[in-house]
Amino acid sequence: MSENCSHNCSSCSENCSERESFLAKTNELSSIKKVIGVVSGKGGVGKSMVTSLLSVIFRRRGYSTAVLDADITGPSIPKIFGINSKAQGSEQGILPVLSKSGIQIMSINLLLPDNTDPVIWRGPILAGTVKQFWSDVVWKDVDFMFVDMPPGTGDVPLTVFQSLPVDGIVIVTSPQELVGMIVKKAVRMAQMMNIPIIGIVENMSYFLCPECKTKHNIFGVSGLEGIAGEFGIDTLSKLPVSSKLAGAADSGLIELFEGDWLDNMADKIEEL
Repeated sequence: MSENCSHNCSSCSENCSERESFLAKTNELSSIKKVIGVVSGKGGVGKSMVTSLLSVIFRRRGYSTAVLDADITGPSIPKIFGINSKAQGSEQGILPVLSKSGIQIMSINLLLPDNTDPVIWRGPILAGTVKQFWSDVVWKDVDFMFVDMPPGTGDVPLTVFQSLPVDGIVIVTSPQELVGMIVKKAVRMAQMMNIPIIGIVENMSYFLCPECKTKHNIFGVSGLEGIAGEFGIDTLSKLPVSSKLAGAADSGLIELFEGDWLDNMADKIEEL
């Protein structure tokens, strides 16, 4: 325990023998085996895209998968999967909406009257909503749950790390040098919270010319290997700038994507 400990574990990111267990209980009808967080140090790097792709990959491998959209103020998971219906409730709890391939999904946009309604809530309410998605939703026989977290190191990521039994995280970044600094913050937060880092995904890493098949580093030469080596992270994946991939997400057809960019990351997760 730190000599400056205030004994207020709810606002602390340290790990010590005195820490209380803040793990939230699941619904009594839920069954969730593995929980994988997908995080980023900043917004706009494709975290929701990576979350969706990983859930689809594992569904294709025969697992029961789920996505908990913890990005309450910027939910995009329902649109990526082409879901327009709303979540329904019962005496047993809230029922997640199923995607076309059977992925269980819960997002704030599945509860709002209109998808464009803004969520103007303060941090504690946002964090409480994420905990409700874990505790009040009936997650049925889930092998792998992927949690799409909001960017940064604020209230919601801290709540997820403390309240959910996260088995590991995937960090999403992009090639810019500035983002590299932000990635280090995300890595160090995970280390402080004692959460295993599965690997790093670099989105928009390159553009593959359809004519000459040459890779072009539109956003500069990647420094991903250097950052990964600094922290001993050995699993790296790189997603290209792809109009087909972006189009699949925009049209709600992400379950039809073709590509093996994240297969090595999925292999690492599957080892869990």
